[in-house]
Amino acid sequence: MRRALPILLLLAVAGCADEAPPDAESIDAKRSRILGAEVAPAEVVFRTFSARATAIEVWVYDRDFGAPAVLVAPMQRGADGLWTARVARDRLAAAGVGDVVRYGYRAWGPNWPRVAEWAPGSAAGFVADVDAEGNRFNPNKLLFDPYALEISHDPAHPLHPDDTAYATGPRYRTIDTGPIGPKSYAWPAGHAAADVGRRPTRAFKDDIVYEVHLRGLTMNDPTVPAALRGTYAGAARKAAELAALGVTAIELLPVQETNNDQNDIDPQSTAGDNYWGYMTLSYFAPDRRYAADRSPGGPTREFKQMVRAFHDHGIKVYIDVVYNHTAEGGTFGPTDPGTTKLFSLRGLDNVSYYSLTADRQHFYDNTGTGGNLNTRNPAAQDLIVDSLRYWRDELGVDGYRFDLASVLGNVCEHGCFHYDKLDPGTALNRVWRELGPRPAEGGPGVDLIAEPWAIGGNSYRVGDFPAGFIEWGAKFRDTLRSDQNELGIAEVTPGDIATRVAGSSDLFGDDGRAPWHSVNFMVAHDGLTLADLYACDHKRNDQPWPYGPSDGGEDHNRSWDQGGDPAAQRRAARTGMALMLLSAGVPMITGGDEALRSQRCNNNVYNLDSPANWLDARRSPEQQDFRRFTARLMAFRKRHPALRPARFYAGHDTNGDVMEQLRWFTPDGVPPSAAYWQNPDNHALAWRIDGAEFGDPAPAIYVAYNGWAGPVDFALPWPGRHAGGWHRVTDTCDWAEGPDQVRRDGEEDYVGGEWSRYRLCGRGLLVLIAK
Repeated sequence: MRRALPILLLLAVAGCADEAPPDAESIDAKRSRILGAEVAPAEVVFRTFSARATAIEVWVYDRDFGAPAVLVAPMQRGADGLWTARVARDRLAAAGVGDVVRYGYRAWGPNWPRVAEWAPGSAAGFVADVDAEGNRFNPNKLLFDPYALEISHDPAHPLHPDDTAYATGPRYRTIDTGPIGPKSYAWPAGHAAADVGRRPTRAFKDDIVYEVHLRGLTMNDPTVPAALRGTYAGAARKAAELAALGVTAIELLPVQETNNDQNDIDPQSTAGDNYWGYMTLSYFAPDRRYAADRSPGGPTREFKQMVRAFHDHGIKVYIDVVYNHTAEGGTFGPTDPGTTKLFSLRGLDNVSYYSLTADRQHFYDNTGTGGNLNTRNPAAQDLIVDSLRYWRDELGVDGYRFDLASVLGNVCEHGCFHYDKLDPGTALNRVWRELGPRPAEGGPGVDLIAEPWAIGGNSYRVGDFPAGFIEWGAKFRDTLRSDQNELGIAEVTPGDIATRVAGSSDLFGDDGRAPWHSVNFMVAHDGLTLADLYACDHKRNDQPWPYGPSDGGEDHNRSWDQGGDPAAQRRAARTGMALMLLSAGVPMITGGDEALRSQRCNNNVYNLDSPANWLDARRSPEQQDFRRFTARLMAFRKRHPALRPARFYAGHDTNGDVMEQLRWFTPDGVPPSAAYWQNPDNHALAWRIDGAEFGDPAPAIYVAYNGWAGPVDFALPWPGRHAGGWHRVTDTCDWAEGPDQVRRDGEEDYVGGEWSRYRLCGRGLLVLIAK
């Protein structure tokens, strides 16, 4: 296939019709419902949604586990499926309930209508586990409130490890989960108050993102008090260290309440464990297991205090959110449609909250976890948008990374999946309209980051998200991994490399977006670490605990062990890190990659809550050198705005200094020909950026990349009329390895002027500045 020349990708692109969010006033102009429980001085008001329930009751408890309800109140249905109950505070006090109210819902519907004979644990009134319309009501299952600000515990936890009690079907439908089930918490205003500090308003183009698991960040860290390790309070103690590294935004793997209490049942086993957290139970509740203070309101308060600590160091806080599926999963099997778990949403209104197959008996699944959230339905969209607002407005979050975000672009409710970024009725476009993305120049707002794919259908949409969204740059990752690790195997042209390091205008330049809409990464949580990318030929997920075992994982990782040479592995990692930090777009590194963290080739550690998978504060001399290399290169990126363009680079001079904004070179020091650009047998490329056009302290920046196995001599270009020559910032080759491999500002080494030759080692990268 003929490849376009990358010079075409350097042209600035004017805004297109996709710059403003599609209008959907007729779809969601009305404000979202105010749902959940409100604890007022005289009464507690409970509100929930169900379009299909025929009866709902509030059951109130005086403890979290092992006790019957102390009060039951019927709810009244109002307009649009809004159910309400009001309970006087003195009535609650008489039942032994204080300021913290513990409660849950029981719901009946067409498949299980309310009858007078019903009691917890009975089958009275039962018609079917699932009816022809897809209803799955079961009053024996206590349902926690989807809008609860916290829940007491997970369905599976050390006191009750078996969560099949929450299932329907003939074996489980009459098991009463009231005594064992999670309780929703509600409390008076101010109970969990804490200041989140002054929010950073920095433009996203100027950020460096650090993706990390909150628990894994500190569990192995001896500088954090033992009682605080693995907690929000522990993470707060890392803010200064991460700021010193150069991080400007921390992206936490899911912290909304997830099904992970079971990890503590057998700490030295991965069976059934959920470490990463992509099985959300409650979209409003901070995960209780990550709190040092686990009293009601403690996790909420502690999360806010953590946010304050990061804000005080200028670091934004992003959270990974999972609005494509929930922990309720799917059916127990293709031949058993009646058996599935009911924790909350499914027992309140299965048809509104989940996408179903055409026959309404199973769940439509583009997530690989059992079933899609019905993101086209207004009630499900209300839940998504209301929770996003809550985390922004109350908990201080600055941005979101949307897991399998294509599911939020689905235009179907049931029986199909079809992604359409232009449809105004999708959850994606509603989020864009109502959340207010941060302006390009910075200021108030949130940063919206999409993982632009899901599973099956037309769900792989890299470069095809609404213009209000930033995207994970999968093509940046794949292109540069292949060029580094698949020499002679994968076809990567110089044009491919140029397109990615210049901001991927082929993906983001057609709808008014910019280079910073690409999050550039080499690895993420779901895959190999940076060190393992260059030290592993294949995944090794079958290792015994604490390094495994883990199932699944990508088979084609574009990885290579560099012939088993540790020095070559470190060189490749330095080059990969440098490519991220020197490219147009926003770099994202994964926690621990700054110090060559390894998972010993396990590329799917979703279930590995173990010391081997937590970040290790102990570092070898080589790891210390690599961390210093990373920190200094981050500082270099921050000092040089020419590396962080607001728009795509132009291929011509725009300020009259006779130097193009960006110019590409072959090793011979001349611009590449069309044949050179398109030839996958060429593996060396250099580029020069005119710093003067960006207000950069350096008149020009020069980067040379050698993808060949052996050394290549690069002829250096003209450094500009006000510069005396070129000075080396870093060379990633082995000879320079050590604590000063990246020179500090003002300490760069002079290497020559125009047409001087610089020999760059195989698989190495060179950075020069003109002075």
